[in-house]
Amino acid sequence: MKKSTTFTNLVQILLKEEDVISILKELNYKDTARKFTAHQLLVFFMHAALGQWGGYRSGVVKAEICGLQTVCFSTFSSKASEVPYELFKRLFHLLISRCNRATKRQLHIPNDLLLVDSTTITVGKTRLPWALFHGERAGIKLHVAFAAATEQPVQVIETIGTVHDGPIGEKLADKDYILVNDRAYGKIKRFDQYVAEKQYFVTRIKENVTLVNPHSLQNRKVETSNVIRDITCYLGTPQCQSELRHRVVIFQDNNGNEIRVATNLVHLSAEEIADTYKARWGIEVFFRWIKQNLNVPVLFGTTMNAVFNQLFAALMTYVILKWLYDHSKSFVILCKRMPLIRFTEQIQHDQLQIEWIIATTKVLEKHVYLSNLKKPVSG
Repeated sequence: MKKSTTFTNLVQILLKEEDVISILKELNYKDTARKFTAHQLLVFFMHAALGQWGGYRSGVVKAEICGLQTVCFSTFSSKASEVPYELFKRLFHLLISRCNRATKRQLHIPNDLLLVDSTTITVGKTRLPWALFHGERAGIKLHVAFAAATEQPVQVIETIGTVHDGPIGEKLADKDYILVNDRAYGKIKRFDQYVAEKQYFVTRIKENVTLVNPHSLQNRKVETSNVIRDITCYLGTPQCQSELRHRVVIFQDNNGNEIRVATNLVHLSAEEIADTYKARWGIEVFFRWIKQNLNVPVLFGTTMNAVFNQLFAALMTYVILKWLYDHSKSFVILCKRMPLIRFTEQIQHDQLQIEWIIATTKVLEKHVYLSNLKKPVSG
């Protein structure tokens, strides 16, 4: 029986056991297990995401094939509940910093877009009694800041399903980017705050928000434009009104629906503002991808640690696959390139084409080389 896989080796290169041990030490958690460690739990959950396993029980045999210790399913379950999910959350952000380090230096900050939204995962209320949501359902949320340029999450905050998006969105804001988000984040006073903090934003506002004392901007009309109005105005009623005037662009989407967005960007045309908001679809595609391809809606455990350990492991799986795919395809001739979903399937089944094996090897060798350069010299 095969005792290792390409993906197992990949995880061990990018997320070493020393990383796990170091973070656990910071968390004052002592991993006393000899047979099934916290690092092995990480590999288990990442393989479970990649292979879309059905649960702890079905993962017993599959885990052994992936190079993990042979243990009973209850060991997986108890370990997942015991290990603090802060470990996996920190590993996720460590991985993000490693994979995006080279890319971020090439970006034209602050003109890159940061898409902020959340996705909710629901189950029966008896499964997660600590996360009651609506009626008979329980739910948890992942609030994500997603870089449009790299198609990678850059920050994630986890909550139960009843937590409102708006306040969490403020925590995900980043002045190195243009913040793009939907109506749930469109609090009027927040727009004034963003202007004061020099945070660029493009945020959809609700249809019932009053536009006070509008002044039309004298921009030349583009013949094929879907923009209806481009104005500056105060937002809201006297009871809750912005202190500053804000630019509002009103345009039609592809279905003819009217969309209104507020922004503090003055150097872009109305059409560019509309296109910037439309880029928000990228985070919706990301949510759909991880739900369809990384088993995100199938929660194995019932405790907070087990649930968020699994979800952060799934996010790390996406980050690794997308990073390796993006950096490898430049080494592959056009006729041998493939979409990310095909690349993922071939990694999962250990059937990567020879051209891609050579390309991924080059990428990983470069990563290891650069990592070694950063290590302090002992003595």
